[in-house]
Amino acid sequence: MSTFANAGAGAIIREVAAVIVENRGYLSEIDGKIGDGDHGNNMAKGFGRAAERITDADTLDAAMMTLSDVLMSEIGGSMGPLYGMFFADMADVIEGKEQIDVRTFGAMLAAGRDGVVAIGSAKVGDKTLLDTLFPAVDAFCAAGDDFPAALRAMTAAAEAGRDSTLDMVAKIGRASRLGERSRGVLDAGATSCCMILTAMAEQTAKRLA
Repeated sequence: MSTFANAGAGAIIREVAAVIVENRGYLSEIDGKIGDGDHGNNMAKGFGRAAERITDADTLDAAMMTLSDVLMSEIGGSMGPLYGMFFADMADVIEGKEQIDVRTFGAMLAAGRDGVVAIGSAKVGDKTLLDTLFPAVDAFCAAGDDFPAALRAMTAAAEAGRDSTLDMVAKIGRASRLGERSRGVLDAGATSCCMILTAMAEQTAKRLA
């Protein structure tokens, strides 16, 4: 069974952060169509600051906790606590693990998903990050013990979940006030979630042995 070492895997989070920072403008552009327009800037600020504090020696869980701390305490908006809990709960699952296999990775993803659900009021179909997160985690966990295949399944499901929000009407948050006018625009949270999961999958796949 394929695994990767926890030690040094904190670099995965730095790569995830680079993707978010690179797409700052795009995420804010999407958010500006039906929301506050600050999603990209807030995300880039939090992920960028965290990346500066993560070292090459950090474990994946240590890097996730660094990111969680920054998102919880240093950025505004609703997404800071949601993503902060996501990464904190994932970190708890892998803390102390020397090697991470496909089943541990799946448990990690599921814990992160459950953490987001626990502190939010949204559900699948409300045009939020959950429309990316739920299908992506489900696809990974359903793929069995083939770690690379599970990562590919997660990526494909995340992209499909993101795209599904295009035809949804927002049911929660500022965008919900627009009603039918929120249809035809990707949800910014679903889009950033897809970026995070896709980057995690890509960087994890490179480390598998």
